Amino acid sequence: QVQLVESGGGLVEAGASLRLSCAGSGRANGVMGWFRQAPGKEREIVAAVSWNGRNIYYADSVKGRFTISKDNAKNAVLLQMNSLAPEDTATYYCAGRFSAYSGSDYYTLKADYDSWGQGTQVTVSS
Repeated sequence: QVQLVESGGGLVEAGASLRLSCAGSGRANGVMGWFRQAPGKEREIVAAVSWNGRNIYYADSVKGRFTISKDNAKNAVLLQMNSLAPEDTATYYCAGRFSAYSGSDYYTLKADYDSWGQGTQVTVSS
């Protein structure tokens, strides 16, 4: 199993930006996604990117504000979050799928991923 480590969370005011980073160990070059989980709610997909970086999915709630990108050479995936709002407050998790995938597919279900980070907290104050 690939180890994933997130960084970049924090406490910001509404309208601010944050960039989350997820680094993988070893051969961590797969299909990547970011999920988030707010207190009392289910973990939900935020964004996902195919192995080749060409196909990207965004949840409707973050379209136009968040950008996912991956750097295969560094085994890393980034989530740039702009115009943050209080409803974006959650623990953000990096997820990876490192087997049985095609170069152009992304995945939006939790069950599709085989590796998870520990999560990083993002808190947006109003």
